[in-house]
Amino acid sequence: MTTTTATTRTVTSADGTTISYREVGQGPGLVIVHGAMQTGHSQIELARALSTGFTCYLPDRRGRGGSGPAGAAYGIEREAEDLDAVLRDTGARFAAGVSSGAIITLHTALTRPAALSRAVLFEPPLGLGDTDLTGYLARLDREIADGRIPAALVTGMRAARLGPPLFNALPRRLQEWLAGLMLKSQDGAAGDEPTFRQLAPTLRQDIQLVAEAGGGPAAYRPVAVETLLLGGTRSPAHLRTALAELEQVLTSARRLALAGLDHSATQNAAQRGRPERVAEEIRRFLTQAG
Repeated sequence: MTTTTATTRTVTSADGTTISYREVGQGPGLVIVHGAMQTGHSQIELARALSTGFTCYLPDRRGRGGSGPAGAAYGIEREAEDLDAVLRDTGARFAAGVSSGAIITLHTALTRPAALSRAVLFEPPLGLGDTDLTGYLARLDREIADGRIPAALVTGMRAARLGPPLFNALPRRLQEWLAGLMLKSQDGAAGDEPTFRQLAPTLRQDIQLVAEAGGGPAAYRPVAVETLLLGGTRSPAHLRTALAELEQVLTSARRLALAGLDHSATQNAAQRGRPERVAEEIRRFLTQAG
């Protein structure tokens, strides 16, 4: 009988960092790699929607949740080592990456081609090479050090170009005021979801990942893993463009646009996600004949 109750386990990554992950369901193994301002729990409803056919593993990426610190040598290769450690520990052959987690999944498919048999990439933030991410990182570090969390959130949103159009049009001071209101609304909230105030320092890691992947989709041309490129029709244009460009360079990829959905689609319903809808397409892709 399938259970939707998650069990928490740990594995040690190549550099000795402890990686915590949740396990739910039964069947072939699927590792779901979360994105920025998230932990493994952020896709728990997606995992439960898939749990009748797959054993889903939801790692907390290093620096958040139950996992160890990012470390002084943090970078995309450390994240790929962490994903590889979970794949090895669980025997899973499938991975689904969300946003910056999709960059990690893609890098793992590039550098460890034997580790995965199929991959799902949901809106990796590639193609930001014209953005001065180094400047954003310096500003973010100052704001975090000064305890200016609303300002840091705005900096992260501007770096990733993920703010809603109306929000993006506002003066920065007003953006920070609105971010502060949002933080106050989360403070003291019960539940398993960490607050944005707690996760704000991890923005540095995700911006760094995007910077390291600054070569754009063409850098991943050698990837031969069978891949599903997923995105929403209401997501920012640069994310939709990145998926289209990946489809052109990856020889074993196909792209699917989810009508009416946006960048939050994989998240739990309380975070405006549509996990059941996303699960339908992941299930169809992973169960179809090769």
